[in-house]
Amino acid sequence: MEENEEVEKTPLTDTVVYICIIAGSAGLMYGYDTAVSGGVMMMKPFLKKFFPAILLKMIDNDMKQDQYCRFNSHRLTAFISSMFIAGLVSSLLAGRVTSLIGRKFSLITSGILFLTGNGLEVFAQNLAMLIAGRLFVGFGVGFANQAAPVYITEMAPSKWRGTLNTAFQFFVCCGSVLASIINFGASHSNTNLGWRLALGYASLPATLLIVGAIFIPDTPSSLIQRDKLDEALTTLSRVRSTKAEAEAELKDLVSSTEATKLNTQNPYLKILELRYRPQLILTVAIAGFQQLTGVGMVALYAPVVMRTIGMGTEESLLAAVVIGFVNLVSVLMSTCMVDKIGRRFLFIGGGIQIIFSQVFIACTLAIQSQIVIEGFPKNYGVVVLVLMCLISSAFGWSWGPLTWLVPSEILPIEVRAAGTGISVATNLLITFILAQLSMAMLCYMKFGLFLFYGATTLLMTMVVGVFLPETKGVPLESMESVWNEHWFWKWVLSS
Repeated sequence: MEENEEVEKTPLTDTVVYICIIAGSAGLMYGYDTAVSGGVMMMKPFLKKFFPAILLKMIDNDMKQDQYCRFNSHRLTAFISSMFIAGLVSSLLAGRVTSLIGRKFSLITSGILFLTGNGLEVFAQNLAMLIAGRLFVGFGVGFANQAAPVYITEMAPSKWRGTLNTAFQFFVCCGSVLASIINFGASHSNTNLGWRLALGYASLPATLLIVGAIFIPDTPSSLIQRDKLDEALTTLSRVRSTKAEAEAELKDLVSSTEATKLNTQNPYLKILELRYRPQLILTVAIAGFQQLTGVGMVALYAPVVMRTIGMGTEESLLAAVVIGFVNLVSVLMSTCMVDKIGRRFLFIGGGIQIIFSQVFIACTLAIQSQIVIEGFPKNYGVVVLVLMCLISSAFGWSWGPLTWLVPSEILPIEVRAAGTGISVATNLLITFILAQLSMAMLCYMKFGLFLFYGATTLLMTMVVGVFLPETKGVPLESMESVWNEHWFWKWVLSS
């Protein structure tokens, strides 16, 4: 399909870049929290206070102990996963709240919730207080992960929508790298408060988001939905190069919104209608599949996995830093490619790279287990680290940023907030399940766990290759046409 000529003429202004960076910085909270928690799990003072039984397993040199099962504790994984179940609940609420109060104030709300939870974590005196803090952090993450991609999608010019939307994943990666570095530094601390310091730094991204969001406008689409046409025109005039462009875009947005405002049906019920079936199915599939790449073993449990295969605590934390940097560089690659070669190519290419990497990790561990009975030699750890970097790289330029971009751009405005809420909730639900079960799966499946993730990645890559149409450069108000032209969805919608 040919791109709209006016879209091609729409330049990228400094103002829209600035405000999209502010919105994208919400990803810092998510990235930092997911990475810091996996590193904190390796710190002896933290384990001594909350999980002494795990600490005993770590310092036990009995070679009869199954290395794969050293961190198999549902109480320990609850520390990680509780954040995701709270995020699931809040992301569904955020869809409705975002429609009522706008994208901007949802971002501010997410920062406040995150700060509250972080304070409870840092000053936790028992496991109950620690988990309570994780739940509030999850509430904040749920709001942020729903509101930030939608904000960027609605604010960016169509030609630059993909590039600007990678800002969210870029900041997720920045947060992850920062957390890995702080974890490494905190592990060398001469005090028993290193884990509190590592967790406490998460307040900085939340504060940055709150302060930054105060000074950015709400999106034109959100303002139009709430009958604030003058404010919508003012916002468009700030982010587009000429007033004529702003007025023309406002006219298009008003036209696409007027019909939807006549329908007062609950958007969570409305999205179940046949006309939204393609968007809903792919939104849920992409969000759920993202975590079935096995990225959780890299993003959440990288230090634990590296410790399991024989590396020391410091080496494991340093390995997490390396993996984080690789992911960060790969997201920058996605920024350059997503609006040039399209979404489908990145999805499929990234999936293929992840499949091969997961299979080779499984083969490496399987061969090692047949050769060496007592412990894991370090050279195998280096091989596994390289392969995990390949997974992190592929995820960074494909499934990482595209999972937040594609649902927010394929959903029509009348169900966009609800649909992205469902997308985030699905993603966090799968993340919660896998985060809670990952250590048990590693214990019982051993190297077979990586074959499992290779198989699920193969399935999801095939689904995307067959059913996802290309949306590169398509204006949001014209997105419906891609479904009417797709061989399968055209048949579904006409049946």
